[in-house]
Amino acid sequence: MTEKEQMQKNIEEFSRLQDYMSVCEKDSEPYRRMKRRYAELKVILTASGINLTEIDYIKE
Repeated sequence: MTEKEQMQKNIEEFSRLQDYMSVCEKDSEPYRRMKRRYAELKVILTASGINLTEIDYIKE
């Protein structure tokens, strides 16, 4: 997998994860687990130079 393909995969996962988080109760176990992955993806994408301003609507 090329770097570009990996970045696209991470962006798609980040977006999909936010969709799932938006329909979960914030105090639920699934939400807490998703939030952990959300934080990991934010770090990966930010370190890769991706501007999250437009795609991060959870903002946690």
